[in-house]
Amino acid sequence: MLKEVTFDIAAGMKVGIVGRSGAGKSSILTALFRTTEPCSGEIWIDNKNILTMPLQDVRSKLAIVPQDPTLFRGSVKSNLDPFDECTDEDMWDVLRKCKLSAYVARDMDGGLKGQETGPLNDKVIADKGSNLSVGQRQLLCLARAMLRKSKILILDEATASVDAETDACLQDTVRNEFSNVTVISIAHRLKTVAFYDKILVMDAGRVHEYDTPENLLSNTNSLFYHMAEKSGELQQLMDIALNKARVIQN
Repeated sequence: MLKEVTFDIAAGMKVGIVGRSGAGKSSILTALFRTTEPCSGEIWIDNKNILTMPLQDVRSKLAIVPQDPTLFRGSVKSNLDPFDECTDEDMWDVLRKCKLSAYVARDMDGGLKGQETGPLNDKVIADKGSNLSVGQRQLLCLARAMLRKSKILILDEATASVDAETDACLQDTVRNEFSNVTVISIAHRLKTVAFYDKILVMDAGRVHEYDTPENLLSNTNSLFYHMAEKSGELQQLMDIALNKARVIQN
């Protein structure tokens, strides 16, 4: 349950949400998507209180890559573009950016075998995406989000179950292809969000801290500092945060 939670995210910012199990991280997402309607308070996107908007309009502004990605039995096209709004060229483009095009061209039946071009409506995805690895399913959901061109991208512990290489690929794609998109990431690995603009630290349903990674890690009394210390990656996290700060200054 959330209690007196207030914070602002400017357009285009990258915000990581961290905290212990039960701290309220997922409750923020259920409120944002209105999976559970808040009993009080307001949530504003683009100067509109989304609690007064039609649910479909609210969710059209949001794209999500969940920890357990949802794919359906059918073609790559039907999973990426269920409303038939994009060209095959558009879809191949996002597949390349998500490092999936070679796999789809080479290892999936249909289309022009081995060539990253042509129709994607006969490249078959098995039930629940079982012919893709967990990491590939995550990246396909990210590719779908890129096609939707939503203003807000939610990563719900998206890299908790993938290897470090896939995590790095996903984060590189977020950095390079979603630079103008607001990104909210519930993080399992602190390293995933150490380069973000701000970190929201939740505790017992409340906002405990909300600041830049550099400021939080420079404060030895901060909860984020203690979480980083406990992870065994404190120095690495500090290096990432300081490098981010230098890039902003330059």
